[in-house]
Amino acid sequence: MHKNVRTSSGLFCAYMRGESMMGKNWLYVVIGAMFEVGWVIGLNRAGTFWQWAVTVLAIVVSFLLLIQATKRLPVATAYAVFVGLGTVGSVAVDTLLFGQSLPPLKLLFIVTLLVGVIGLKMVTKEVDTGGVRENGLD
Repeated sequence: MHKNVRTSSGLFCAYMRGESMMGKNWLYVVIGAMFEVGWVIGLNRAGTFWQWAVTVLAIVVSFLLLIQATKRLPVATAYAVFVGLGTVGSVAVDTLLFGQSLPPLKLLFIVTLLVGVIGLKMVTKEVDTGGVRENGLD
């Protein structure tokens, strides 16, 4: 079956080959940003040893996922998307779970940031660096 055919079995085969529609490396950025939201909240609200331990774990996981993603994505773009999604997620969690206000102007800037993040993702392609980065280090 040709890989451009979009049947359910074709999508599954493409996914198994690492050719998902979103891209494995972009998924690393998105999941890493979710962990970033967790550690940002943890930095603000942790009070016990275990809460701090989970916060530190979230920091480590978020950056490991970002590092993995940048093996095939441009570092600047991946980092901008990572931070942008983390910012949007942190504001959303603060608003929805912790009752922080969201004035219209703040919402406008968050939407603008999100549009920029989506735009960066749409115009950036993954590249096969063969495990070697531009500076020669992996």
